[in-house]
Amino acid sequence: MAIRTHQSVSGFVASDPQLTHTERGDARLYLKLGVEHYRREADNSYTQLETTFHDLIAFRGAAEQGAERLAKGDNIIADGRVREYSYERNGQVREGEEFIATRIGHDLARTRYEVDRSQRSRPTRDATAFEPPQQPVSSAAPSMGM
Repeated sequence: MAIRTHQSVSGFVASDPQLTHTERGDARLYLKLGVEHYRREADNSYTQLETTFHDLIAFRGAAEQGAERLAKGDNIIADGRVREYSYERNGQVREGEEFIATRIGHDLARTRYEVDRSQRSRPTRDATAFEPPQQPVSSAAPSMGM
């Protein structure tokens, strides 16, 4: 089975995350994501280029967890997809793109924090579902090559 891949983006939270709800009542997170760009020079040094800013949104659980755990200035990595959009307002057509994140987390290479490994309040997936199958047990003693 092939590994399923997604688009991802890394950057920093450039605005205070805003949690709202859709008409259906689903949580919706919005934040501005800053992405720093660099150019590698011939002498192997790097020159920082202009930072770009992008809209990032998430829904439901990712939105709720993001609103609870993210703050302006945090370095993050998000998994999801880019969505292009256009709409008309006051006779003007507006176009843009946004990153719709299905998963968001802190960038481990740029963030220091402690992980709380205490018991979670809601059940998680059964870890044994990912263990390899057990080998059959033989009643014969293993050969020692003697």
